[in-house]
Amino acid sequence: MHSFDWILLKSKYVVKDKWITVRADTCQMPNGTIVEPYYVLEYPTWVNVVALTKNQEVILVKQYRHGLKETVLELPCGAVEAEDVSPLEAAKRELLEESGYTSNNFIETGILSPNPANHTNLTHCFLATDVELVAALKLDATEHIDVVLLPLNKLIEVIENGVFLQALHMSSLFFALKKLGKVQFY
Repeated sequence: MHSFDWILLKSKYVVKDKWITVRADTCQMPNGTIVEPYYVLEYPTWVNVVALTKNQEVILVKQYRHGLKETVLELPCGAVEAEDVSPLEAAKRELLEESGYTSNNFIETGILSPNPANHTNLTHCFLATDVELVAALKLDATEHIDVVLLPLNKLIEVIENGVFLQALHMSSLFFALKKLGKVQFY
């Protein structure tokens, strides 16, 4: 059996601040080839929440995303913070902060790697059902959000029109639809 693992020979930080950490690694492949530099992005653990009201409306957030230079629809999401005891607690906090909605019914539907080639983090996907509006938004200084309620069946149209673009959010939605029995495999 062949080993595919690389050996880390040395590592140095190129950028390390509150927004992003970029590491330059020197690695040796199993065949002896040296790869230098190999850039790795260190991000915190992330959470995405597909939240459904009792009326089967999905809670979406509309916000500007500078990478695309567009305002897009997304799921409530965010990083697991130091005060969060688990990804579940982070999901509950992010949903409440970004939308004002909460629920006692959260289930983890999957775990994803945003990009295993050069990202260190994982994204935990959650489905929250029977969510209810209980609070005002509690946004960070860099967040400007409009909350949008969209019937679950209308979300497919939005996806087909290219408005709902975030790949990890699409995956989270897929996991949620599977858990809800809305996606079947034959």
